[in-house]
Amino acid sequence: MDPLAAIKVTFFQECEEQLAELEAGLLAMEEGDHDPEIVNAVFRAVHSIKGGAGAFSLEDLVRFSHVFETALDRIRSGAIEADQEAIKLLLRSADVLADHVRAARDGGTVDVGRSQAMAEALAALAEGDGAGEVEEDTGDGFGDFEFKPVAFDMGEVAAEPAPTSVTLNVRFYPQAALYQKANESGLLLRELTRLGETKAVLDTSGLPMLAELNPEDAYLGWTIAVTGEGLTEAAVREVFEWVDGDCYLDIAQEGAAEPEAPSEGASIDAMAGEVDVLALIRAAQEAEIAPAPAAAVVATSAPEPVKSKEQALDAKAQATAREASPQTIRVDLERVDRLIDLVGELVINQAMLAQRVAECGLQRASSVAVGLDDLEHLTREIQDSVMAIRAQPVKSVFQRFPRLVREIAAMTGKEVRLIMDGENTEVDKTVIERLSDPLTHMIRNAIDHGLESPEDRVAAGKPREGVVRLAALHRSGRIVIEISDDGRGINRSRVKQIAVDKGLIAPEANLSDEEIDNLIFMAGFSTAATVSDISGRGVGMDVVRRSIQSLGGRINISSRPGQGSTFTLSLPLTLAVLDGMVVTVAGQTLVAPLTAIIESLQPKAADVKSLGPNAHVIAIRDSHVPLIDIGRSLGYRTVTPPPTEGVALLVEGEGGARAALMVDAIQGQRQVVIKSLEANYRPVPGIAAATILGDGRVALILDIDAVMVPKPHDVSATATGADAARPVAVSDLPLAMAG
Repeated sequence: MDPLAAIKVTFFQECEEQLAELEAGLLAMEEGDHDPEIVNAVFRAVHSIKGGAGAFSLEDLVRFSHVFETALDRIRSGAIEADQEAIKLLLRSADVLADHVRAARDGGTVDVGRSQAMAEALAALAEGDGAGEVEEDTGDGFGDFEFKPVAFDMGEVAAEPAPTSVTLNVRFYPQAALYQKANESGLLLRELTRLGETKAVLDTSGLPMLAELNPEDAYLGWTIAVTGEGLTEAAVREVFEWVDGDCYLDIAQEGAAEPEAPSEGASIDAMAGEVDVLALIRAAQEAEIAPAPAAAVVATSAPEPVKSKEQALDAKAQATAREASPQTIRVDLERVDRLIDLVGELVINQAMLAQRVAECGLQRASSVAVGLDDLEHLTREIQDSVMAIRAQPVKSVFQRFPRLVREIAAMTGKEVRLIMDGENTEVDKTVIERLSDPLTHMIRNAIDHGLESPEDRVAAGKPREGVVRLAALHRSGRIVIEISDDGRGINRSRVKQIAVDKGLIAPEANLSDEEIDNLIFMAGFSTAATVSDISGRGVGMDVVRRSIQSLGGRINISSRPGQGSTFTLSLPLTLAVLDGMVVTVAGQTLVAPLTAIIESLQPKAADVKSLGPNAHVIAIRDSHVPLIDIGRSLGYRTVTPPPTEGVALLVEGEGGARAALMVDAIQGQRQVVIKSLEANYRPVPGIAAATILGDGRVALILDIDAVMVPKPHDVSATATGADAARPVAVSDLPLAMAG
């Protein structure tokens, strides 16, 4: 890739981070938090976007972000108040700024009228004329006041005093983070030349011996004397605002106690462009001493400034900050995926090796067996570490929803507050990428269908403002996401009647509350009276359920009329590995996800009851649950063997429902690498994926929710031709499943 293009990609990645920080800060301000640090973070986000856009000549983005940062600067200086109207304007402006970033990245266009109107409103806010309010003009330029000219003597107009020359001494010490963000000290130093005459001294006292040098660290600093007419400290700080927080910066006027101005110095161009750090290092290596002062390699010699005690403490604090700052790198996702695939193959080969050694009959205490145990532990640690690289906090998904909530609330005329918890809960990136659409559907429905209008809420004794809560947490090796609202809840009688009217259920159907609630997931179901831009077309929740199930997850509903509803999503932490129970059914090897298994037991004849010719229930812990023959359910056999001859796995599926799955035998518990069956073969009802066992055999991974109700016809219901005539077997799978 072209180096400039690569830097541009990095810039837009950082823009996304800055936009997220901008929105988070504005939302915090909207909640009443006016901590100066938050205001500064918001300002820096816009300023950073503007600075990067200027480097790539993205003029439209630069112009809008400049107006935006001017308004924010006025707020942060206290010149104008950040009231609710002002913050609403800033939030809308953040949306427009995001549109400009996307247009610059993707080559699209921005609504010019909207952008211009927002820029004018920001300019009015910056001038203290209110949050985008435009005073009505009567046409004569004087409003309601009558103009009466008044003559007066101005006397002799005094000439303006000539601007005085000011010298500021600037100490600039970059930190490693400055360079990691693709910034350049040379560009900052050259920018100072726009303010006036500059002289600089390079400080190399922090440069270590070659053996101790870290190429990713920062060791050099500058002391620059800047002289200009009317020069102000604010003008100098504006040069460095883009790297605020990533450098040590001290500015003092000449004559002040801190620090003493250099008597001589090299030009900025010489300091920024002609300093040869490699020459310094080579010279130090040859002389086997610390690097020489910068005066040896700059165009003009300069005396090294004497460090005071305070300066030494500043340098020490700077070094400590460098050590404490986390070091990060950006890596292409394809490389991480490739690494995960290789680790998966390592796990498979380690299991194969252990299987071969076990077949040789070696004792557990033998050196080979002990070495294999160590290899297994090491492989597991490597796998966990690599999976942690892909793990990301759900914040990257959650941060999109405040804007969505604002838009839907405005469209529906409702007052809505979004509460988010557990944003730092980590989950595999693959899961995160596929969570956005289902969560978007559910939040839209929570606002449109769940929450009442402000008037209805007041009439019901509720606050005008409705609350939607989005929370994430870890539970039993899975990630649980809850979307709840304090609205009207599910009107079950209306839901059932709509389902009857649409022909989705029979009029005489006797359904439980849970079954009625789950009707909203049926294709074509909608409670909206009219079709709108938000909902009403009967699509959405059925797609949500399929999306969650495709991730190996479950979705449950809990609703109380008049109090609200809660949708609970339970998902695996990763789609790459799985802890499972390896079982045998009708000569086929299957894997049942361990997270769904509660216990296993040997059925007793007295505990099994028949319900018709093919249905059975089993008594487990004072309750009866369905006993399902996996072999018959998947079509591997037509006759169910006596339950006492097999093993029952008590599992819990969607909605907390339980069933006992009948298998022939249990081979053991193993961690397996998941291989997509759909990508390598075709979708198979009752089967979620496939894996490769330690002996090289391919095993199918059960979809617990799909097999909890015995449906021998499921396979033929979704297949055609020769595939419909028989169930899927391992021998059917292509060789591609092996890698």
